[in-house]
Amino acid sequence: MNLRGAVIQNLNGQNPNELSAVIQDAISKGEEKTLPGLGVMLELFWKKSTAEEQKVVLERMASALQ
Repeated sequence: MNLRGAVIQNLNGQNPNELSAVIQDAISKGEEKTLPGLGVMLELFWKKSTAEEQKVVLERMASALQ
């Protein structure tokens, strides 16, 4: 199985609180190995987002990088 498929399989069915815990854990540990999983989560979010939601995310990302 590819990495994308493994991440999706591992996260499938989790509720918002569980997903939040996964994200917070990945951020707090700061391990490079968690970055691909966060990237897959962003990809899935992005594909389901409206253009306006994407714009808001991009603006927040740009602001965070300054």
